Formats: sequence, C-alpha cells, structure tokens
Amino acid sequence: MMVRNEKEFYFPNPRTTVPREKKIQRVLEMIPGILTWTTILGMFIFSFLVPVWVSVFIIAFDIYWIFRTVFIASYSVAGYRKLRDGKNIDWWERCQNISHPEDFILKISSRIKEMEEALTEKMTRGQKKKIKHEIKKEKKYLTEVQQLAKIKDKIIDWREIVHVVMFPTAGEPASVIEPAIQAVADSNFPNQQFIILLATEEREEKSKRLKKVEYLQNKFKGVFRDFIVTTHLVKDDEMKAKGSNATFAAKYLKKYLEEKKVDFKKVIFSNFDCDSVAHLQYFASLTYKYITNPKRLQRSYQPLPMYHNNLWDTNAFVRVIVTGSSFWHIFQSTRTEGMVTFSSHSEPFDTLVKVNFWPVNMISEDSIIYWKCFSYYNGDYKVEPIYLPISLDAVLANSYWKTIVNQYRQKRRWAYGIENFPVILRAIFPNKKIKLREKLKVTFEMLEGHHSWATAPLILAVLGWLPLIFGGEQFNQSVLAHN
Repeated sequence: MMVRNEKEFYFPNPRTTVPREKKIQRVLEMIPGILTWTTILGMFIFSFLVPVWVSVFIIAFDIYWIFRTVFIASYSVAGYRKLRDGKNIDWWERCQNISHPEDFILKISSRIKEMEEALTEKMTRGQKKKIKHEIKKEKKYLTEVQQLAKIKDKIIDWREIVHVVMFPTAGEPASVIEPAIQAVADSNFPNQQFIILLATEEREEKSKRLKKVEYLQNKFKGVFRDFIVTTHLVKDDEMKAKGSNATFAAKYLKKYLEEKKVDFKKVIFSNFDCDSVAHLQYFASLTYKYITNPKRLQRSYQPLPMYHNNLWDTNAFVRVIVTGSSFWHIFQSTRTEGMVTFSSHSEPFDTLVKVNFWPVNMISEDSIIYWKCFSYYNGDYKVEPIYLPISLDAVLANSYWKTIVNQYRQKRRWAYGIENFPVILRAIFPNKKIKLREKLKVTFEMLEGHHSWATAPLILAVLGWLPLIFGGEQFNQSVLAHN
C-alpha cells in the first residue's frame, strides 16, 4: 500500500488557529457532549410527556444489555483461554528457531512423533488427554511455521532486533520505577538488546529527580545495552502531559540511534507507564510477532493490562473496579478489528519517526498514536494483541475515601480519550484512500463507546425509574408500570 512521504504527512492540530479548521474542530468537539446531555435530559423530559414509550425503551435497553453482557462474558472467556495458552508457549524457543523455518519444522515434527509414540505406553486417562492436547497445539503451530517458511526471506533474525523501553516519569519515586525496569532485566530476552529510556520532567523537584536517576542508573549499570536519561522542559505550546515528554525523549533517541547507525526498522519501541511490570516472556513474544510479520511496520503490539502490582493493598471497592477493567481488556483483545493502543504498548520505531511521534498538546497519548499511524497508513494499520499480562498499579491513597476519589479521577482521565474524536475525524475524512465504510465505522464506534460509557450506567441504575416518578397517577396504575 502506498503511504505518504514523511515530510508530507499532516495530522490535525487540536489547538489549530486556522479559522476554518478551528470551527470544524469546535463543532466536532460539541457532538459527544450534545449526544450525552440530549440522552440524559431527554429521559427526564420524555418520562414526563410520554412515560409509556420511555418505559418501553428502558425495557428494550435492559434486554439489549443482557445480551451484550452475555456477549462480553463469552468473549472474555475466549480471551482468558488465549491468555492462558500464551503463557504456556515457549516464545523464546520460537524466536531462536523461526529464522530457519525448515529446520524448525523438522524439530516440531520430531517432537510430535515422540508424543504420539508416548501415547502407546501405559498411562492414566488424564495423562493421555494432556498429551493429545499438546499434540494438537504442536500440529497447529507446525502449520503456522510451514506457512512462514514460504516467506522466510521476510523474516528478520531476532539477533538484529533492538528493544527500547521508555518509562516516562513526572514525580514517581524510584521504588515505583525499579520493579518495572527489573522486570525487563529478568525477561528471557537478552539484556544486551535492550535500551532503557528514562524520560524525566524538569518540573519535578531537581534534588528528588537527580537522586532517583542516580539510584536507578547505579542499580542497573552494565545490565543493558544502554541506559539513557532525558529531561523534558514543557514549552509554551505543549501540555504538561505524558505525550510531550514521550515525544521529547523519542526525538532524543532518534539522534542517538542515527549516531549509532541503528536501522529504525529493527528497533521496537515500548512506551510503558513507569509502574508497568512486563511478563517474563513479553519481549520474546513481541519479538517473534514482529520478526515474522511482513507488515510489521503497520502494527502496534498490545499486552493485556492487569492491575496486580498492589491489588491486595488497595480497598475492596477499587479491587472490584480494576478487576472489571482487566476483564474488559481481555474482552477487547478478542476484537482485534476494534482494538486501539492503551496504557503500555509497543510500536515500530520507524513508524513513530514517520508520524512525528505523539502530539504534544493532548492528554490522551496512548490511543492517539494509534490513530496517527492509522491515518499515515491510510487505514491499513492494526493493533496485534500479545496474550501475556502486563501488571500495573491499582489506585491507592492514604485513606479509603481518597482512594475512591482517585479511582474516579483515573476513570475520568481515561474518558478524556474522547478528545481524539474531532482530531481523528479531521484526519481521516479528507483522506480519500480510506474507505468511507471504514470512516463511518470509526466514527460510530468512538461515539457509541464513549456515549455508552457516559449514559448507560445512569440509564440502567437511575434514570430507568423516571417514568414511575414523572409518569403521573394514570401511568403508575397501569400494568406496564407494575411490571
């Protein structure tokens, strides 16, 4: 697929000063809010005017959500099974062998033969069932390797890959960041192929920042290929947000890699929250997915966020919330056509360079980078799930009530992702290479997702009672009201 030249690529500025673009931006910004308030206020108004029809709507809406809940639950189970299988795969073995697929085919075939011979021996039914399951998995993977053998010239040797793992920090102590870096060091991928990029902020108290940096550099001295530290000073046209810090650090890295003459196409850039503890096999799995995909530059890679780091330290209310979030991410991973990047994820550095990194004046940096890449590649860009967990911190504060308040603020911050809506539409609708059907799908999914997030809980829990309150005596005595 043809893509734009890097110098020609344009992505809309949400703070544009061009009069026409500013008007379009403002109109698009209003749409989600208008829909939300129309729904909420409409429930009040129509509950008074036509309570019968509102009741019918509420019943239909409840039934819809019953079916949707069953749908989400079933796909969550499927996602969990993929997660379980992902943990049981030896991704490091696959990385080491896939560069020579013909030899790997012989190795897998030999392994299958040994297991089939083992079935002839005396054993329990449970042992036989386990071996048969392993044979089934190996045969399925053998088919995959046979397909990869046809494109072996497009497979990159894992030894050529460089991983850059960035940890942006604006005040988090070393005690939060250290376990995240240690998880990288403890992974089963060679440490000398890792560069750690610690992206600090100038606005953090200097003494604390320097002390933190010194401790982490000393702690991991000589462990990785390199340990780079950047310090970002917020400019007048930038927001105090992760995106501006990440862009500053990534641009510094670009110069560093150019000086070292490292091929950007062989650099995988992982943008991690500083509390992200990656699974032991994450980077091996990520490497395997990257080196075997001919369209590797048109993919982002997303592990499954789980809030396990301090789950039992926070209160029960938050535990329920974050467990629900984990299940939601498992569910989303099964719908790859609708996935976008979230929180901690990985991208080809070459693609990041082409799209000029993250916007520096937006809050939601994790999802907007996906949409920049989507726009650059004219819609031919996807998120590939990595079925391995990445563990994050759950919200925890000094008191029970403050923890709940901070949890609400975190959810509210996630909801800021709707700021992407006007920018995305301004980016994709003028692009004639993106199909109209795809544009409409993106528009609907963004609006429906955030609209449901803002209104569905209220309708299900509170607003459904409005016809009984405002419907009047005649309605309250009807069969519909009693049911």
